[in-house]
Amino acid sequence: MFVTFEGPEGAGKTTVLKAVARRLEADGQRVVMTREPGEGEIGAKIRDILLSGGDLSPAAELFLFLADRAQHVASVIKPALAAGAFVLCDRYSDSTLVYQGYGRGLDLETLRGLNQLATGGLTPDLTLLLDLDPELGLARLSLDKMDRMDRESIEFHRKVRDGFLREAKREPARWRVIDAAVPIAGVILACCQEVEAAAAIVGCLQARSLEAN
Repeated sequence: MFVTFEGPEGAGKTTVLKAVARRLEADGQRVVMTREPGEGEIGAKIRDILLSGGDLSPAAELFLFLADRAQHVASVIKPALAAGAFVLCDRYSDSTLVYQGYGRGLDLETLRGLNQLATGGLTPDLTLLLDLDPELGLARLSLDKMDRMDRESIEFHRKVRDGFLREAKREPARWRVIDAAVPIAGVILACCQEVEAAAAIVGCLQARSLEAN
C-alpha cells in the first residue's frame, strides 16, 4: 500500500509519518519510509540544489523535482511495493501540482502530464493532507532551519494551502483532510485511523482480484 503525506510548511508531516510507521510496524507490517525530494544519492544532490538557495526559474525548479521523482519511483517506491511493503512518503506528485502550479502559476494540466511521465502512472492509494493555516505553520519553524521554499512570501504559502484543498476536493476518494492545528497526538491518531481504514479497503479489493483470477 502506498500512502503519501502532504501539507504546508510546519504541518508536522515528518513527525506524523514516523508515528504511523511505528504503529504499522507494531502490527507486524513491513514499512518503508521515504520522502521527496532527496531520497538516495541522486535525490540528495537534487535536494541540495532545490532547498539550499540560488535563483531557480520556475521551470528549472519543476524539472529538478520531476527528475528526483522519476528516480525515486524507479529505485525506491516501486521495488518496495513489489516486495509487499507499506510505503509512507513525505510529499509526492501532488506537491508539484500545488507548489509549481498553484504557487508558481505553471499550467496545471501540463504538470499533470509531466507527473504522469515521472511516476509511470503510479498513484497513491491514500493521501493524507495535514491542513494548517500557513501563518501558524511558519511560526512553528525555527528561523535557522528555514529553507528556500519556507522563506517564500505568505501570499505564496496561502496559494499552496488553497491548492492542496482544491486538489483534495477534486479527488475525494483518495484524499483525507486532517486538521493539523490540533495537538500532535490527535493528528497522529486521525492519520493512523485513516491508514488502517484504507488498508482494509485495499486488502479487500486485492482479495477480490485474486478470486476473480
